Amino acid sequence: MHYLWAILGIFSVGLAAAGIVLPLLPTVPFILLASFCFARSSPRLHNWLLAHKTFGPMIEDWNRSGAINPQAKKWATVSVAFVFALSLALKAPTHVLIIQAIVLSAVMLFIWTRPNA
Repeated sequence: MHYLWAILGIFSVGLAAAGIVLPLLPTVPFILLASFCFARSSPRLHNWLLAHKTFGPMIEDWNRSGAINPQAKKWATVSVAFVFALSLALKAPTHVLIIQAIVLSAVMLFIWTRPNA
């Protein structure tokens, strides 16, 4: 079971790293998932993630107070707006736009109601 948690953690770190440069992938949730997985599988990987200069502060803010950095909130909002605008530009079907609007609104509500780090 430890191997499954470690594999899921590594996969999550990969998605989080991709999310730094791709506006379609959120970084923070994948880092938090990786931390959760590594805490159950590998103290070495968990400590590496906590000490990481980019990812560590995100985890620390979340663990301390459930907070998200205002800069991360801003970039999440820009990403969501970009994705929705792209869907509009590509003339996605109306039902897809409605589903997207509901889901993305819920994500933004969650993000913006978290305390600032």
